[in-house]
Amino acid sequence: MSEPLPVLVEKSIQIAWDFLERSGEITDAADASRFLLRSIDDMARAGEHRPLMLANNAIDAYRRYKRLLAA
Repeated sequence: MSEPLPVLVEKSIQIAWDFLERSGEITDAADASRFLLRSIDDMARAGEHRPLMLANNAIDAYRRYKRLLAA
């Protein structure tokens, strides 16, 4: 049985946040929080329900986003 969407999103955000925080990639916590929430919520609503896949995809998207901002 799959988890309720809010629990799935929260768990996935926490996985991504912990990784990005440990790697020192979060420079603006509010921006990172909004980005991860939007990214993970969109993927979950599109049908992805594996927390680790959601987190990994959000981490990759966040890294691309940060590179675009730096360019």
